[in-house]
Amino acid sequence: MPVDFNPNISFTFNKSFQPQIINQQYFASNQPKKDIFIKSVQVDNSKINPLYDEIKIEKKDFGIIKKTGEKAQLYTITNKNGASVDISTYGAAITSIKVPDKNGKLKDVTQGYDSVTPYEESPVGHAGGTIGPCANKIDNGKFTIDGVEYNLERNKDNGKTHSHGGTQGFDTKNWKANVLKDGIEFSYIKKDMENGYPGNVEARVIYKFDNDNNLHIQYRAKTDKKTLVNMTNHTYFNLDGSENTQENSIYEHIVTLPNSSSYTTNNNIAVPTGEIAKVEGTPFDFRTAKKIAADIDKEFDQLLIGSGFDQNFCIDNYDGKSLIEIANVKSPKTGIVLKVSTNLPGFQFYTANHLGKTSQPNGKTGSRYEKRSAFCIEPQFYPNAINIESFKDKGILKPDEEYNREIIYSFSTEK
Repeated sequence: MPVDFNPNISFTFNKSFQPQIINQQYFASNQPKKDIFIKSVQVDNSKINPLYDEIKIEKKDFGIIKKTGEKAQLYTITNKNGASVDISTYGAAITSIKVPDKNGKLKDVTQGYDSVTPYEESPVGHAGGTIGPCANKIDNGKFTIDGVEYNLERNKDNGKTHSHGGTQGFDTKNWKANVLKDGIEFSYIKKDMENGYPGNVEARVIYKFDNDNNLHIQYRAKTDKKTLVNMTNHTYFNLDGSENTQENSIYEHIVTLPNSSSYTTNNNIAVPTGEIAKVEGTPFDFRTAKKIAADIDKEFDQLLIGSGFDQNFCIDNYDGKSLIEIANVKSPKTGIVLKVSTNLPGFQFYTANHLGKTSQPNGKTGSRYEKRSAFCIEPQFYPNAINIESFKDKGILKPDEEYNREIIYSFSTEK
């Protein structure tokens, strides 16, 4: 959909640590020329990490949010090698990641849309969004903290579960943005009992994209009342390039999940039963590299429940602090490799089994994203952990604590 992409702000951080204003103009062919607002930003770059030397941050209009009348903004972080990440204030969502392939050509490896309108009107799959307050499913949309039962919107499985924060979750909010010397901080204040969750919660998501093509996502939150916080990112990746929208187009991707020897089993509506099973001897064993195509269509009860891979994997040696490599995915076609690290206890490996609905809008390359045209790696606390006694980490945040978790998406190439 067409949108006014006139840039109105950009920043460059160079070796002399002097902010340089870059005035670049983009005008949609059907839009009248408008004045461009350029703003100088004074920042203290005396201690900037060399990994963020010469990064450039630009800000553009991303369209009008119809339900509020607010403007959505799109921020682009470009490193000194020309690789870039686009993030929208709407949903604090990743809309694009461009990294070089094995021939040095930049490839956009994420699914998404060209304006805020599809994200607002057709929120299929939570594409790229910051998920919260609580990622994944909560059985019956209920949980209890200190003897108080809370009831949430049951927006999934024909009213049987609450999923990804509900229809008014964090990925549907227009976050405030603050440009840092080495990235962008997005913030949103959730009011007490908003969407059923207790507590006034100050949530922040900090994106930093360095010169080694590592995208750091830091999650921070504070609350004035005990509540659930389990934030993650829901980017859909296709390392062959986002233009590969056809069904099963990720089948040749080679996946390694090196630190997952177990997974949580699901009931018939994909809610964990509380059992933790070994991956050995199952299609979920990715401890050594294999193609997605190798096992995705096997007759296995847990695969049938998810219509493909859609499972929470447990992370070996999790301690809540150390960043552990949880996934390594390679495209033989482009040579692009994605490595994912986190300090969360689990992650959802999802092969976009439910894309391809007729209600979906066309993506940024002009065609609809079809079933299994992407994959997601979503670090998280285990689904429905608040209601399962055997799951140790519940995702409860107390007033005297700070939620502090991280995801790193690292990109490289192999021939």
